Amino acid sequence: MKTKVTMQDIANKLNLSKNSVSQALTGKPGVGEDTRRLIVQTAAEMGYSYAKRQPEAAEAASSKRTIALIASDYAFSMKSFFSDIYLSVDKELNRHGCGLLIQSISPEQAASLTLPAFLQERSVEGVLILSHITTPYIQAVLDTGIPAVLIDHHHPALQADAILTNNRFSAFEAIRHLVDFGHRDIGFIGNIRLSPSYYERLEGMRLAAYELGLELREEWLITDAVEESEAVRRRLTDLPALPTAWFCVNDGFGFMVNSALQQLGCRVPEDASIVSFDNGYLSRLATPPMTTMNVNLPLYAECAVERLLGRMDNPSLPLAETLLPTSLLVRASTGPAPGSR
Repeated sequence: MKTKVTMQDIANKLNLSKNSVSQALTGKPGVGEDTRRLIVQTAAEMGYSYAKRQPEAAEAASSKRTIALIASDYAFSMKSFFSDIYLSVDKELNRHGCGLLIQSISPEQAASLTLPAFLQERSVEGVLILSHITTPYIQAVLDTGIPAVLIDHHHPALQADAILTNNRFSAFEAIRHLVDFGHRDIGFIGNIRLSPSYYERLEGMRLAAYELGLELREEWLITDAVEESEAVRRRLTDLPALPTAWFCVNDGFGFMVNSALQQLGCRVPEDASIVSFDNGYLSRLATPPMTTMNVNLPLYAECAVERLLGRMDNPSLPLAETLLPTSLLVRASTGPAPGSR
């Protein structure tokens, strides 16, 4: 039987006091931002159940509003993405005098539509839903009637406020950057079934091709890829020919394509350029560092909290989707197309 992870376990692993861990995980002052980020990441890695914060959150709720942040186990596992969003949301809610309760949703809970107790009992005033869980599960959350805002996710079947990346225009900018370097043969890799955001990034690439006069070869549009290094290497190895540039749906795929190309004897960017998406730690860890579309996570948090508090104060507000821009960060993974130098 799996032993539950405690705050003391996290403290022991990091050689910190239990009090510091408690302060970090409950959004209280007393620890620096870097330490708080490390504690949150370690808690996610160790499988700490954030539901343990419920008694503390309930006590805090007597003096201030409590907001819940829920996300899938998969989102929790994306350590840099999750911790940056969590810390930004926590900081923004603190600025508005609100408490934060966070909870991971397992695949089993999602499949059985099992909501956390604080949602079933309506003991929180609002809920932020981070990224994709499942459409039926998110609908079950919305059906509670608790004011909710989706972060980095939307779906035609879900009637809810949403804070989103402008995926289509961001992908357009990524492709234009490659075209400016002379690339005409450009591939795509990702799994568009995992998220509407990924599908929209493919649509943005198609829009760029239409506007810029590119002809996309379907064999270079890998839309059902598994985000695993060996699987990516096999997909590239099986291609009869390789494009001179790749647009990757996220930094994870970008990192794996970078590694796979070099294993196949291709130099980056001399033989093939790569643009990824998100500006996570993998884009900086790669060799060479990857050109990527930067997502402003603190702005996500600011807009999501502002919209949720507005919805809580005025339930009759019209539903709205807010599209946030990205910025292109040019690094060493992109360069002139072979033969165009």
